[in-house]
Amino acid sequence: MTERKPPGVDFESWVDKQIRDAEARGEFERLPGAGEPLPRDIESTYDELWWVKRKMAREGFSVLPPTLALRKEAEDALEAALAAPSERIVRKIIGEINDKVREMMFKPPPGPPLGKKPYDVEDRGRQLGARQAGT
Repeated sequence: MTERKPPGVDFESWVDKQIRDAEARGEFERLPGAGEPLPRDIESTYDELWWVKRKMAREGFSVLPPTLALRKEAEDALEAALAAPSERIVRKIIGEINDKVREMMFKPPPGPPLGKKPYDVEDRGRQLGARQAGT
């Protein structure tokens, strides 16, 4: 729609004509989501950034302060270490997350405190060994 509104034509009439012409050309047929209700969270109040949040969720993107993101990553790493098949993999997972925790401990970013300290690699390795011996 690159046309300009002709002088002397009412703006509303001109827009209506543009829409009618587009409908006649079939430009509104088979659009994604056609015939479906607009998604809406009935229980929440109106949020001006609803579309940003929906886009971020659809793209799998989240924004957390660095310390909170590392907390989550540390918890996920601990779960992964508990499910690891060998002590070598446990040591690798715990070692990598410990490096990140130490880095953040010594160079604190803005935001809430990390509230984490490095895990004991030896202890995690012993736990895996004991768990494997018990099964």
